[in-house]
Amino acid sequence: MVEVSKREIDVDELVAQVDTGARTVAGPVGTFIAGVAFVWSLFQLYVASDLPFILTGLTGLNVVFDSFQIRVVHLSFALALAALAYPLYRAAPRDRVPLYDWLLAILGVSACLYLIVFDRQIAARAGLPTDWDLIAATVGLIVLAIAVFRALGLPLVIVAGVFVFYVFFGHASWLPDAIQWRGASYGKAMWHYWMQTEGVFGVALGVSASMIFLFVLFGSLLEKAGAGNYFIKFAFAVLGHLRGGPAKAAVVASALSGLYSGSSIANVVTTGTFTIPLMKRTGFSPEKAGAVEVASSTNGQLTPPVMGAAAFLIAEFTGISYPEIIKHAFLPAVVSYIALVYIVHLEALKLDLKGLPKPPARVGAMQKLIGLLTGFIAMCVLATAVYYGLGWIKVAFPGMTLATAIVLFLIAYVGLVWVAARKPDLEMDDPDAPLTELPRPGEVAVTGLYFVLPIIILIWCILVERLSPSLSAYYAALSMILIVFTQRPLKALFRGEGELGRALSQGGADFVGGMIAGARNMIGIGVATAAAGIIVGTISLTGAHQVVGEFVEYLSGGSLMAMLLLVAVMSLILGMGLPTTANYIVVSSLMAPVIVEVGAASGLIVPLIAVHMFVFYFGILADDTPPVGLAAFAAAAISGGDPIRTGFQGFAYDIRTALLPFLFIFNTELLLIDVTVARAVFVFCVAAVAMMLFAAATQGYFLTRNRLWETVALLLVAFTLFRPGFWLDMVEPPYDARPGTEIVDIAGSAPAGADLRVTVAGPDFRNPDRIRTITLIADLGPEGDGLDRLDAAGLTVLPEEGAMALEEPFQGTPFFESLRDFDFYADTPVVIAKVELERARFAKDWFYIPALLLLAAVVIMQRRRQTVPAF
Repeated sequence: MVEVSKREIDVDELVAQVDTGARTVAGPVGTFIAGVAFVWSLFQLYVASDLPFILTGLTGLNVVFDSFQIRVVHLSFALALAALAYPLYRAAPRDRVPLYDWLLAILGVSACLYLIVFDRQIAARAGLPTDWDLIAATVGLIVLAIAVFRALGLPLVIVAGVFVFYVFFGHASWLPDAIQWRGASYGKAMWHYWMQTEGVFGVALGVSASMIFLFVLFGSLLEKAGAGNYFIKFAFAVLGHLRGGPAKAAVVASALSGLYSGSSIANVVTTGTFTIPLMKRTGFSPEKAGAVEVASSTNGQLTPPVMGAAAFLIAEFTGISYPEIIKHAFLPAVVSYIALVYIVHLEALKLDLKGLPKPPARVGAMQKLIGLLTGFIAMCVLATAVYYGLGWIKVAFPGMTLATAIVLFLIAYVGLVWVAARKPDLEMDDPDAPLTELPRPGEVAVTGLYFVLPIIILIWCILVERLSPSLSAYYAALSMILIVFTQRPLKALFRGEGELGRALSQGGADFVGGMIAGARNMIGIGVATAAAGIIVGTISLTGAHQVVGEFVEYLSGGSLMAMLLLVAVMSLILGMGLPTTANYIVVSSLMAPVIVEVGAASGLIVPLIAVHMFVFYFGILADDTPPVGLAAFAAAAISGGDPIRTGFQGFAYDIRTALLPFLFIFNTELLLIDVTVARAVFVFCVAAVAMMLFAAATQGYFLTRNRLWETVALLLVAFTLFRPGFWLDMVEPPYDARPGTEIVDIAGSAPAGADLRVTVAGPDFRNPDRIRTITLIADLGPEGDGLDRLDAAGLTVLPEEGAMALEEPFQGTPFFESLRDFDFYADTPVVIAKVELERARFAKDWFYIPALLLLAAVVIMQRRRQTVPAF
């Protein structure tokens, strides 16, 4: 037991260092730090509510914060708590706050609040900073750098420092000509970084202040209420009796935790403390047990609606609504988890593992079948009621939607708590204690069904009411606060225990603890998004993305696949030291436009969401990539295994996740882009099968151990199921190329609402001797004259010497950004090189038939050698 306790201390310390701050201070100072964290959570709830406007109307005082002021106060709290909660260096005291940390906290808050106190004077100066402006900006950036070092380590400081260095010394003669720029004065740089919304207080920090905090707070309250333990117990009750049951339960529990958790490391510790020892007891090695938990927890960041806090940033950077982001992210996340469950199953087959003891049956086979069907029907009815029933409220009670929803929530909540009160509360089990038999799924399920209600509210607000993510998270957090406060007193009341005062006190303590934990979980995200603002600000000030893009394009030789590989490697390397959020901001800011541009140059129209999801996926994978992978170190601390081997094994399990981004770049149906509901279901089924076959190939085991040709065949089948269009394009080209001179006639004869695919060629703005090409899709709109339709679509063309010249688009027109790298004033004109018309071809789905026949051949061959049942 001594060894177990030491292990738990190491794990808790690792999580504290990464997520909440490793300093634990007792006495008045500790109370003060907790109070600051609590007030931060209160402030975020206050600005998300209607209370500021109500108070302003009642008192006549302006107590409404604008978006910039919210960002400033948000960072003030983050800098103060970073100084107070995180030791400055490894040997710094952890049981008290040194004087220099108090000084840093005061300086950081002062530098931030300077922007609010003197906001009118700063606005009047319009880019002409005073000495005090420069002092405030300099102090603020220094304190921010120290806070980032405390909370996230040195790598992000170095990355941001490189960008700042480039701002001041980018004009140095000793730099290569290709990356030089004119440089910026100290005053201009400081104003850009600190005094406006182009740098530290930019979009990333705004998303952190308006959206991410509320979702993290919601997750903290949910965890404090006991939802994490409930999800783990339920997953074990349902899956624990299967082969490798604890590992499968770990995958499902991590997926459920991923619904509200934004941290893969916290996910590892929350679920892994219980799942990893049980996996080891059923036959998994320490490294494989830890790797399963690592792969499960890192994939938890792929799970909507939170997605490791990056979903909101993706929505801001792409301009796509948050509900659409959830739709695009849903299928890859589910397919990835299905494949991970299957990988665990294959590992159990290899080791011939058994499940945990199942409770004795109380009903016969027919009754079990009827119960299963009843449960399935009940779930379908519940899902239908949630979507259509809640949507019906808007029709039935147009003026009382919110009030009616509150009443329904309260009725459902009280009813579910009454049901839960009839069962004992779930206790935290000792993972090292013997487990004689699993709990019954039904008995576990009823003890915490009310935890699902806030998640339903969140989904309803986002998908049905179409509220903003911040307002949706606000309502969900309020419902969670109510549950945290009242679940214990209600249970005591229904059980007739008569200790309402004690139960209310415990509920209050849980509420305060959840509020404090939510704020402390946000320290790292707050300073990370602020530091990422420095990088984004540098890019907007210097145009660095063009320089980096040209360099990466040069390395890739103009090949989209080579560029994707380089971007993947860049994300993995940066992700070893940067948190997922900062990694995503850096790489997407630099590379997303370049990937879209290179794809268009090679004739592939890559949706911007696919590029951002690509970067996001590889940023997540860095959490288990050796040699740094903090999630792997956390899992190894629990399992007692080697962290490097755990990381490598976890990455091997995550190969399927690394495959998905490449696939949805070339097959956007996987992101549910432009598909019907029926097609979406079909794509999901095919993708799930393909991913499981890919997992079987990479694990070297299907029905039995694979032979080499069988592995190759499984990979070929998986590839065909994922990308049948690849083979169709080889058999028959997708487009007929027509000369660009025919574009007017083609546009005039096209039907209303048609899309026109054109290739533009012309001299490069930065290198006139180079001819660049790009493929564009123009929306022709209603029927009419060809020239008029093209002009309305953003393409103004003019016949010129046997070619169709293209005039420079005006700012605000559809292709202004896409064509800005062309030189429209060179001697060689920019022209419409060709028009591509889609050919009538047979459906790509026909290639599924030979793929399935090849799969059947593999199944027949392996069945002859199979010695262990497949399930």
